Amino acid sequence: MRFQNVSLLSVGYILPPEMVTSEDIERRLSPVYDRLRLPQGRLEGMSGIRTRRLWRPGTRLSDVSAQSTSLAMEAAGISPDRVGCLIHASVCREYLEPATACRVHHLVGLPSNCWVYDVSNACLGLLNGAVQIAQLIEAGVIEAGVVVGTEDCRGLLETTLRQLLEDSSLSRQSIKPAFASLTIGSGSCAWLLGKRQSSESGARVFGAVAVARTEHHGLCQSDTDQAGTAMQPLMQTDSELLLEAGIDTGDQAFRALLEELNWDHGQLDATVCHQVGTAHRRRMLDRLGLSVEKDYFTFDRLGNTGSVALPTALGIAASEDFFRGKNRVALLGIGSGLNSVMIGIEGADRIRVGSRDGSS
Repeated sequence: MRFQNVSLLSVGYILPPEMVTSEDIERRLSPVYDRLRLPQGRLEGMSGIRTRRLWRPGTRLSDVSAQSTSLAMEAAGISPDRVGCLIHASVCREYLEPATACRVHHLVGLPSNCWVYDVSNACLGLLNGAVQIAQLIEAGVIEAGVVVGTEDCRGLLETTLRQLLEDSSLSRQSIKPAFASLTIGSGSCAWLLGKRQSSESGARVFGAVAVARTEHHGLCQSDTDQAGTAMQPLMQTDSELLLEAGIDTGDQAFRALLEELNWDHGQLDATVCHQVGTAHRRRMLDRLGLSVEKDYFTFDRLGNTGSVALPTALGIAASEDFFRGKNRVALLGIGSGLNSVMIGIEGADRIRVGSRDGSS
């Protein structure tokens, strides 16, 4: 789909206060490593992830999402009464009902005629929400909208560590499905999209495509549907098959994006991939014929933060002037399921950013 009247005005993001290194995780797993004779440094060596962030225990998702939303609105100079849609789109949510978006809407003070709901689609939630808001803006239904999410990995990380330490039957082979759960991190991000007023109002959202390869839906899944910061989930991920299927899906989506937007490789100035790890990034960019130097990444210091990974990376890149002199940018999203959503934007250097680093 193509858009004529939509801009990504601003990004608001918050980085959690606690920092956990891959070395810290391996230190806790030393009994397992010793028994299986696994080399120290394996986690960072395979993933490229040095650190990830965690919220303090008891942190409420909606509180942080409201803060990210406010940061985005303040950065863009948009008042609450102009926001016609709020979508909360992270994997983590506070309750099965009501929608986490309801409390965020209340805390931010958005108007009563605002569309308010949750969207969930693994790591693609915020991109799906952004496309939905863009459609509402393009149709003239709303002037501006916010998609926001807050991911909290503490429950999954702690449960995975406990399960690995307690399972005496683990082998070098059977430990592999737990690897991806040790690479995740926490974070929060909001995107504010609005009606395009001029060439100076944010980045133009040029268009988007979606590809579904749902025959691969079983390659990465949680055990149960549990909500909120108290959840104690486990994930089973076939990382090797997921990598191959994800690259195939991404390749199909990228070719569809270029065709839909009538772009070619030579017109792309920068990319932001889904933030999973070293192997995924290298293999994906190589398959798509894209330059590593033109791609921005954050997984080395933030880990895989799920639905807020790519959106936060875009915000950090904009705040660091990575897009200066770069016009056309492709956002390359992939999520378990398997699904891919990719978005083309122009003028990313005009995105305004509001942020807070909890560790500072």
